[in-house]
Amino acid sequence: MTGRARARARGRPPGQEAAIPPVGAASAQKTLPSHPSEQRQSLQPCHPPPLTEEPGGRGRQRGPQDAPKTLGLQISAGFQELSLADRGGRRRDFHDLGVNTRQAIEHVRESKTGSSGAMIKLIANFFRLTSRPQWALYQYHVDYNPEMEARRLRSGLLFQHEDLIGKTHAFDGSILFLPKRLPNKVTEVYSKTRNGEDVRITITLTNELPPTSPTCLQFYNIIFRRLLKMMNFQQIGRNYYNPKDPVSIPNHRLMVWPGFTSSILQYEESIMLCADVSHKILRSETVLDFMYSLYEQVEERRFRDACAKELIGVIVLTKYNNRTYRVDDIDWDANPQCTFRRADGSEISYIDYYKRQYNQDISDLNQPVLISQYRRKRGNVTVGPVVLIPELCYLTGLTEKMRNDFNMMKDLAVHTRLSPEQRQREIGKLVDCMKKDECVQKELRDWGLSFDSSLLSFTGRVVQAEKILQAGNVFDYNPQFADWSRETRVAPLIHAKPLDNWLLIYTRRNYDAANMLLQNLFKVTPSMGIRMNKATMIEVDDRTEAYLRVLQQSITPDTNIVVCILSSTRKDKYDAIKKYLCTDCPIPSQCVVARTLSKPQTALAIVTKIALQMNCKMGGELWSVEIPLKQLMIVGIDCYHDTLSGKQSIAGFVASLNEKMTRWFSRCVVQSRGQEIVDGLKACLQTALREWFKWNKYLPSRIIVYRDGVGDGQLNTLVNYEVPQFLDCLKTVGKDYNPRLTVIVVKKRVSTRFFAQAGGGLKNPPPGTVVDIEVTRPECKQKSNCFSCNQSLKK
Repeated sequence: MTGRARARARGRPPGQEAAIPPVGAASAQKTLPSHPSEQRQSLQPCHPPPLTEEPGGRGRQRGPQDAPKTLGLQISAGFQELSLADRGGRRRDFHDLGVNTRQAIEHVRESKTGSSGAMIKLIANFFRLTSRPQWALYQYHVDYNPEMEARRLRSGLLFQHEDLIGKTHAFDGSILFLPKRLPNKVTEVYSKTRNGEDVRITITLTNELPPTSPTCLQFYNIIFRRLLKMMNFQQIGRNYYNPKDPVSIPNHRLMVWPGFTSSILQYEESIMLCADVSHKILRSETVLDFMYSLYEQVEERRFRDACAKELIGVIVLTKYNNRTYRVDDIDWDANPQCTFRRADGSEISYIDYYKRQYNQDISDLNQPVLISQYRRKRGNVTVGPVVLIPELCYLTGLTEKMRNDFNMMKDLAVHTRLSPEQRQREIGKLVDCMKKDECVQKELRDWGLSFDSSLLSFTGRVVQAEKILQAGNVFDYNPQFADWSRETRVAPLIHAKPLDNWLLIYTRRNYDAANMLLQNLFKVTPSMGIRMNKATMIEVDDRTEAYLRVLQQSITPDTNIVVCILSSTRKDKYDAIKKYLCTDCPIPSQCVVARTLSKPQTALAIVTKIALQMNCKMGGELWSVEIPLKQLMIVGIDCYHDTLSGKQSIAGFVASLNEKMTRWFSRCVVQSRGQEIVDGLKACLQTALREWFKWNKYLPSRIIVYRDGVGDGQLNTLVNYEVPQFLDCLKTVGKDYNPRLTVIVVKKRVSTRFFAQAGGGLKNPPPGTVVDIEVTRPECKQKSNCFSCNQSLKK
């Protein structure tokens, strides 16, 4: 599809660039939906949601966007657009297929599976995808003479010959996929337009794709999305939900749509569908309802600022098309009566547009409009902002206030937090629905594909629990719970830091919580070996400025640590305190929410953990485990992206400084907005090596890097860009210095779920479970990888 055709499909002239309309700077009017009579009534840069392609709302791009250029067989830009529209976002898992690091590692070249530990029977949320024998996907290029620009017209002309190509096909305007091979490599057919013009269509075979090719993997996902649509699932963002089976929680004005996440990829021995349960939380109130409610709560002059603070960055759902959008701005100078120019040059108001296009009536004619920006370009056309009407936008997700409401979260958890057996049943319903739907089965049969009806079963391993070493003592613990706090509570720490001079800051209403904290600290610290004097207790008003003023006046060079008791989890107050104590006046600090100390029966356990955190922050050492490898440095790297306020990203870098892994070096690196791969690693590692040498008088012979925060499709960039920074850094240390370097990419946000089979039922796998077969990525084309369960979960 050409840029001109895509522009037409979006309802605007080709090449037209749209800018965000300016946000009104006038003071808030007396009533919420007011609008000056002399305002402009035509907003040319703004457009309502386009009819064909709209943003997914949640999608955001991170880091370098250049995909690897050699992925075997390539697909056209048009087909990529088709796949993205069907998938609901940019999936870049396929770009990792070319990363091959195992062939350079001798001891895992032939096999990457381990052998230690006890065997355990597991089930995973995977269904095998099978195809008929000698199955292949045939890719054709379709040319038109004379050239036809509109994709709908190209499709209509081609489908006049369904007796030749068949009814089973996938076509994006230039690339045609068929489950069968046409008689000739080059086929010419002729079609007529409505105007009687003859058009010659040339269909040329370009590729015969095997089932495991990257193009086929993308194709499988497109077909699966098509099947979900056949079953009347609605796409929101990347996932699909069932609006016909909602769960209402009327006490909290919430509604939950059940749905699924899904992806089809090549795994160790077969191509499989990974499906997991997903829930979309919808609020019964619209954005306009929320604005009215907010107007009653704040002063009139602060209303617009309050709206911006609460709504910008929020994801909203428009039920008329089941799309989600991120709110990027609020235009107070516009309202539904304003007009915009359509592709044919005519002008139409937002009221008329939404009525004609979606049959939606807008009752409040003076409400402002919301602006949602597109995240990417389409060809050579810069896509402008989407204009949304608050009255038609429903809020999604939970606010911080909602998350702090115990009763609300408890009622919500009944429907969203599933036990292993409940999750297995819900996942099984997906395939059951597919089996019962005749249209879905016909589509699969026509393509020669099918899914297994049962979840994948295999065997994993549970490795032995580590022994905890603490000041000459050795502790065993119950490996089923992965918690040794009770066992180690009575023994002194490896290295305890004294609390000789420290501050305890609290508000008047939290005086009891502060006293409880102090009394319990006196109870738990002696057994830990921590010498503690009574804190300097300071009462403050419950305002951010009051906390900062007391900190400026009370901190001295001899202060060991500052402990602040906070009334709530307000992010602005916490951020202000931490900013001052981390940058303006660097000193260890501990913030405690008063509510966590409110239950006497759990106070002692909570205060014990607080004491351990305080000791760590002051440079103390708690406990260790046996490390078989000697002269080993562990490095950890992660990235934080503040997407809400659009600030720069921060990369955190930590490195161990002794063989027991109890002493650590840390540094932060500020990155440009949205950047995923760290640029300052070389300087971080150089400084860490100098600190190691200062403590040990020698350099480490092995370095293991745990890298978190790497997005899908960025492994190639990490291998070719980030790892060389490490290697260059090591070369600068000395000619004879050549330590062994291992880089391990850690991903916590995965859709893979494991269930342990026990006593005829299912439960969560125990801590220490390792999976390195079946559901890991292919041996011949992927890096060495595995899954590990490191914690005990009840649900």
